[in-house]
Amino acid sequence: MIKLILDNIRSIHNVGSIFRTAETLGISEICCLDTTPTPLDRFGNKRKDFAKVSLGAEDTIKWEHVEEGETNLGAINFIKKIKKEGYKIISLEQDESSVDYKDIKIKADENVAIILGNEVEGVSKDLLKASDIIAEIPMRGQKESLNVSISAGIFLFRLLDR
Repeated sequence: MIKLILDNIRSIHNVGSIFRTAETLGISEICCLDTTPTPLDRFGNKRKDFAKVSLGAEDTIKWEHVEEGETNLGAINFIKKIKKEGYKIISLEQDESSVDYKDIKIKADENVAIILGNEVEGVSKDLLKASDIIAEIPMRGQKESLNVSISAGIFLFRLLDR
């Protein structure tokens, strides 16, 4: 089973795009941390701008929202909980201890949670520390990174191409 954890991704369009990509791959669940937009607004109404990008994927994929709080404790507790449930945690992030994303292999029956970080700060340091693996997509040009929804698609399709 594969879960995605969206760590304070700010753009509703990026989140909607990730939902759509995740649904096409049969991802089981998405967790939206703290400021990550969800398919529902603060009043519980469906977001039209989200649905426009996700094309209804929010209706077919299980999702939840986890508040982090000032100390990031909500996110850390969530990671601890799913680790106890047997999930391997993989962050997609540039880091001195990262490995090439093409080297990551998972078994068909393995439970994996993949953390994607926000557009400016990336995956938070606390969540990187809690990760079992940090994977990176190497950049060859002058730009330091890809859009988070593009990175998600590249990594997920490679990871799940069994």
